[in-house]
Amino acid sequence: MREHAAQRPFHPLPSRPIRIAAAQAQAVAGDVEANVATVADIIRDAARAEAQLVVLPEKFLSGYEPDLIRAAPDTCAVQPGDPRLAPIADACRETGTAAVVGAAFHDGGDLYVSALVFDASGELVTRYDKQHLFKSEREIYRDGAAGCTLQIEGWRLGLGICYDSGFPEHARAAALDGCHAYVVGALFSVGNGYHESRTWFPARALDNTCYAVLANHIGTTGGWHACGSSAIWGPDGRPLAEAGTDRPELITADLDPQALLAVRDSEPMLRDLHNSTGHARASHQLG
Repeated sequence: MREHAAQRPFHPLPSRPIRIAAAQAQAVAGDVEANVATVADIIRDAARAEAQLVVLPEKFLSGYEPDLIRAAPDTCAVQPGDPRLAPIADACRETGTAAVVGAAFHDGGDLYVSALVFDASGELVTRYDKQHLFKSEREIYRDGAAGCTLQIEGWRLGLGICYDSGFPEHARAAALDGCHAYVVGALFSVGNGYHESRTWFPARALDNTCYAVLANHIGTTGGWHACGSSAIWGPDGRPLAEAGTDRPELITADLDPQALLAVRDSEPMLRDLHNSTGHARASHQLG
């Protein structure tokens, strides 16, 4: 796995399927060590389910918990070289399963909402920082400077974090970088958050003819009542797997290159976008 900055729209399709898992669990507020232990257990569960990659919710290592993180960043956020992350690295190395883990990250005096990427050998290979911060987050965190594309077994996976997924341009940037899936850890709440997730993710999948993966919180975290319902959608926007609303759960789906090819043949938006020369746009004053 590695990060990519270049825009290369049309990469070859992967040669074989991979299995991705999305996990949801109750985070312990502010307790990084306890949540790291939960993540390590989840990675082992994902390995038993024969998943090559497992995705965890946004800021799972501390819980969402903005007040705790702002008050005690050295305790509630992780840092470069943080020894508390060792059990996650060990679980990845022992199982050969990669993981994308949500965390508050403290780097050079700045706080970020981050996704930490551990490869199958247990190495922390990259970090993606959330680019679209929710309004209350802007008081605490810096926005990320760049998108992040992972490669695993020929699959290109574009990372997002929660509110990123509400911006069509974010997933489209991943698709234009050749991504076959859009992979997001999030906190969506009961009520409008559930409605948003069920609108945004099928749209991001179909608009870009790519798989979409959501790992969401359960229970209460940071004052929000999370709606669970982690899910995976196919490149046609149809759901492939969905978790329950309020219990710890691991769901999986196989990402299939032939299914991806079939959808892209029947829904050729990306190809047509690439072939388009653009269109003039008229502006009209009303009233």
